[in-house]
Amino acid sequence: MTDSFRAEQRVLYGDTDSMGVAYYANYLKWFEIGRTELFRTFGSTYRSWEGRGCFLPVYEAYCRYHKPARYDDVIRIRTTFSLGGKLRLRFDYQLVHKDHGTLLAEGYTVHVCTDKDGRVIKPPAELRNLLKQMEEMSVKESIKL
Repeated sequence: MTDSFRAEQRVLYGDTDSMGVAYYANYLKWFEIGRTELFRTFGSTYRSWEGRGCFLPVYEAYCRYHKPARYDDVIRIRTTFSLGGKLRLRFDYQLVHKDHGTLLAEGYTVHVCTDKDGRVIKPPAELRNLLKQMEEMSVKESIKL
């Protein structure tokens, strides 16, 4: 996986419990950071799609925790994309400790496109083209691993 598909995030004190272990819900926030940065890698943003009336709410989320992230750790967020069906968009994530490469968590989110009123719509052609590029790059990079 190239660095263009990675984001880094330091675990802040406010992200942890009294033992310095990251609160479990923060992993979903880190997934969002990875997804957002993947869009930026391809010259796009969520804000730009929302401005065009296309929203990408989470339809399903899953996270499997392997090792805890702790206060002040730097985690690498690896994100890939694949189509999850005609109307479903799937992003897969791996959270890895930057210094020693330990897999901390992995999971996925599934999204649908909706209009501003929450009605499911087919992704616009321009978004489908962007997602196709993401998927092709994700497949190429997966083969290299």
